[in-house]
Amino acid sequence: MFNVLRDWIQRYFSDEEAVVLAVLLFLAFTAVLTLGGMLAPVLAGLVLAFLMQGVVSFLERLRVPELFAVGLVFALFMSVLLVFLLVLVPLLWHQVITLFNELPGMLAKWQSLLLLLPERYPHLVSDEQVLQAIEVARGEIGKFGQWALTFSLSSLPLLVNIMIYLVLVPILVFFFLKDRNMIGSWFRGYLPRERALITRVAQEMNRQIANYIRGKVIEIFVCGGVTYIAFVALGLNYAALLAMLVGVSVVVPYVGAVVVTVPVALIALFQWGWSDQFIYLMTAYGVIQTLDGNVLVPLLFSEAVNLHPVAIICAVLLFGGLWGFWGVFFAIPLATLFKAVIDAWPRKEPTVAPLL
Repeated sequence: MFNVLRDWIQRYFSDEEAVVLAVLLFLAFTAVLTLGGMLAPVLAGLVLAFLMQGVVSFLERLRVPELFAVGLVFALFMSVLLVFLLVLVPLLWHQVITLFNELPGMLAKWQSLLLLLPERYPHLVSDEQVLQAIEVARGEIGKFGQWALTFSLSSLPLLVNIMIYLVLVPILVFFFLKDRNMIGSWFRGYLPRERALITRVAQEMNRQIANYIRGKVIEIFVCGGVTYIAFVALGLNYAALLAMLVGVSVVVPYVGAVVVTVPVALIALFQWGWSDQFIYLMTAYGVIQTLDGNVLVPLLFSEAVNLHPVAIICAVLLFGGLWGFWGVFFAIPLATLFKAVIDAWPRKEPTVAPLL
């Protein structure tokens, strides 16, 4: 047993750079896992700075002075943030309040529609099954109502946290953009001089995460915008709220699209029933999801490392369980980083004894 362990250590940790890289990855993982909640504004600012760094670099390639390019991109970011806070947030809040007020009527209509199923399909659905489903739905809605009440009573700390984010995150974004070279030089000063392996993995990590963040944000805005236009054109209620859910759902591969289909179908069913308008809406929604998965995603993430769907789902479950939303958001780049580390890791092949 000890010989097997010794051979494994000699094979994968005989290189000093590999040992240093393993220590750095362990420290980074531990720091994020233990201090992630306190450093959440810093992580959010870093994500947004990654997102805007490409625009700053593009302007610098056009001979725009660095400080002016940073100021221009930061002013654009603040303009988008103000539009979001002053236009989109009030609209979404109004639709959420309206939805809660109309929820009892929706439940009554959904119940009447479910009670019609045994009459139309007696061989598939029985009265007992429908009544059992209604009781289960009432129980889940009751739990949701209790959660909403608890959430409203404890919303003051949440508001304080939001205000902290609104103040700290823009400041951090500005300094991450302005002093990115100085911060990078300071960090590299604590690394070993011989760091070819670390540099190779860091470059791969930077490329993967930066491309993923930019591509995913573009996908969120494109899917959300196109969905909103389609929902408004078809006259669906709560179009902005549902379009936002569709846009955010692309963060979770495979699962997000399935989960967000439920509220879209239920609200359309409440509004139109089993009508042609409902079929048109679901057809348009299906076309948007198909184009997103087969056209937009391959176009945006053509440079990403190809990962098996099982690996993606495992990464979403693992990192989502550890870090919540940010873990889900970074599940794919973290999985590709893990793959890049494994591919770049130096290995000392075991010597084979010659045959006599």
